Amino acid sequence: MKIFEDFIDHTKNWLPKDGTVNYYGKLFSESEANRIYQVLLHTIAWEHDKAIIFGKEITTKRKVAWYGDQAFTYTYSKVTKKALPWTKDLLHLKTMVEKATHENYNSCLLNLYHNGSEGMAWHSDAEKDLKKNGAIASLSFGAERRFSFKHKQTKEKIDLHLENGSLLVMKGTTQTHWLHRLPPTKKVHSPRINLTFRKIVG
Repeated sequence: MKIFEDFIDHTKNWLPKDGTVNYYGKLFSESEANRIYQVLLHTIAWEHDKAIIFGKEITTKRKVAWYGDQAFTYTYSKVTKKALPWTKDLLHLKTMVEKATHENYNSCLLNLYHNGSEGMAWHSDAEKDLKKNGAIASLSFGAERRFSFKHKQTKEKIDLHLENGSLLVMKGTTQTHWLHRLPPTKKVHSPRINLTFRKIVG
């Protein structure tokens, strides 16, 4: 296992204003990241995601799972999910992320993108269940994908490439002023698993 071996400055803010995004690079060696990817792929209770769009329930190709300290409910895209109890492997990853970011998290939303045709549209994670201006830590395993930010007023865009085993953190007023997305691509033909550790409030 390697920690910050590539000397990436994780204190650098990749946003020019109105929020903070830190990229830590790879927290794991390639072999360890691949091992974790396989564990998550086969042990997480994956389900197809659902969303209510224009009054109709849509089932996505992307799969999701929701875990937490307790059976938190979390509503986004007008659909409510209930958190499952942590697995041993997720708790281990949560502890690692908390140590790296000096933040505390009580839940994790996981996404499984089967290939580059699956992505996420522009959005911000500003649901009322989330701690306002709280940190959201995003771990990536599997295929490297581009991750994009767009300022809500100026439309300025920032792109980052998230590597296998890497950590990205969004905090401060990022969700208030910026949208983010995982754009689809024809260049990626393998899956990516993304874990976003969050803080749910009562």
